[in-house]
Amino acid sequence: MFDIGALELLMVVVVAIIVIGPKDMPAALRVAGRWVGKLRRASAQFRSGFDSIVREAEMEDMEKKWKEQNAKIMAETPAGEMGPLPESEADVAMPTGDEQQGEPADLMADVKPDAEAAPPKKTPSDEPMLPLDSDGKP
Repeated sequence: MFDIGALELLMVVVVAIIVIGPKDMPAALRVAGRWVGKLRRASAQFRSGFDSIVREAEMEDMEKKWKEQNAKIMAETPAGEMGPLPESEADVAMPTGDEQQGEPADLMADVKPDAEAAPPKKTPSDEPMLPLDSDGKP
């Protein structure tokens, strides 16, 4: 960022000790730390605001492209193809018992029950109990 090397940093520290003095150095460093923190927060807030503005601009561009693409598709598609699908009684009617191909029981007839498939259910007596006081409360 500022490209401060070790030698330059050492010179700044020596000059600060001479000018400020070793007695007031901790207070001066605290003040400098507060200012650096404020600058970082301000730059983070600026960066997040800038990023949100860029995202909004990108979204506007995407919406514009989507609208153009949608208009192009609508212009190429004949009007009759874009209507709702026609409903007929054959589509809506439910098959009767003779027309049904299989009941759920028929579909499951060839499946063998597996003993490991369902774990045994625990009864309340299987679970550990807490000791109770004489009044019946734990």
